[in-house]
Amino acid sequence: MDKIPQAKNNPTAPSMRWFFFSLSGRIGRLPYLLGSLFLTAIFGILVSQLVAYPEESGQFAAWSLVFAGFSLVSVWMTIAMSVKRLHDMNIPGPVVLCLFVPAVSIIAFIVMCVWKGTDGPNDHGDEYNRPKS
Repeated sequence: MDKIPQAKNNPTAPSMRWFFFSLSGRIGRLPYLLGSLFLTAIFGILVSQLVAYPEESGQFAAWSLVFAGFSLVSVWMTIAMSVKRLHDMNIPGPVVLCLFVPAVSIIAFIVMCVWKGTDGPNDHGDEYNRPKS
């Protein structure tokens, strides 16, 4: 029986750290959509914790800090996933700056979820859902 290569032994094996924090490689439509939904679910959980406590309580202050911290980290996570999704479509990563324009970001998200990536190797990697080797 073949063993699955571990990320520690194989630098081009995908990992959660690569998926959410690296700008290298490509990801397909489904992982991009699922990653975005995962971040949205985490925000939903954090917002539900914020509304569960009165604003004067210590729990509200603690959850506010968690929410603010996750908001900052999630900006990078969204950029990293979007850059890799653009790479799969063989579009340069800096185009991700368009996501900071509110009306464009909604349209761009839909396009990145629907538009098929490049078949086979492209300028950003040999295969999708992997770091560039």
